Amino acid sequence: MKSPCLTLLQVTDLHVLPTPESTLLGVKTEHYFHAVLSHAFEQKSTCDAILLTGDLAQSPSNASYQRILHKIEEYNIPTLCLAGNHDDYPLMQQILNTPQVNCNKQTCFGKWQIIMLNSQIVGSESGRLEQSELDFLEACLQEKRDLFTLIAVHHNCLPTDSAWLDTMQIENSQAFLDIVLRYKNVRVITTGHIHQVMNKKFHDISVFGTPSTCFQFSLNSANFSMDRTAPGYRMIDLFDDGNVVSTVHRIDSSMSELQLNVDGY
Repeated sequence: MKSPCLTLLQVTDLHVLPTPESTLLGVKTEHYFHAVLSHAFEQKSTCDAILLTGDLAQSPSNASYQRILHKIEEYNIPTLCLAGNHDDYPLMQQILNTPQVNCNKQTCFGKWQIIMLNSQIVGSESGRLEQSELDFLEACLQEKRDLFTLIAVHHNCLPTDSAWLDTMQIENSQAFLDIVLRYKNVRVITTGHIHQVMNKKFHDISVFGTPSTCFQFSLNSANFSMDRTAPGYRMIDLFDDGNVVSTVHRIDSSMSELQLNVDGY
């Protein structure tokens, strides 16, 4: 197989806290964010871009976003950032706003464009794509019909088969998918939010869900449930002919400190 035109590292659901030593459900989320990045670049020395697909901060603060920025800047790789339901999007846009690390919504690399869509509903765990986001998506797809397209969005647009999680998927997924189907250049949709792996097909489009850099939600669970599956990330290779190859990788961790007997966070 020929070398990929574009290699992306997707890192999601960091849930970084106000201080580096703070814990969430017993887990030092920032420690695992750093461990995931280290593992990714030990496995593959470089990539073309990093996607941070939401829930960067658990309790958004200037300090938490500044620390995320400084850590990502160590790798000197273009990085695109999305807000999740826990994030403060205006604060993200203010701090994650450098030539290298930013919240740009459309970026072109060679034969591909990356479109970053905001599915946040302020004050809610659920997702929705406002009409302005749908209009932006369609404008990008019309403008760049000659480019293959990856769409990144925090919330999932297809069911996960975990009933409690699926109450929070994009409320107007059908309107989103109706647009996507009109454009044959869309090859990938990748999401965060679900803290687990998803590998599905929607017609000819690959639809991915990606593990969190901290704790994971149990698969096929009717109610809120976590397990001790290790933190992970996704590598996505985008080829010049539109083909896509993606793999999920995990760090070596037993997650023994994770507090499982909780009803949420």
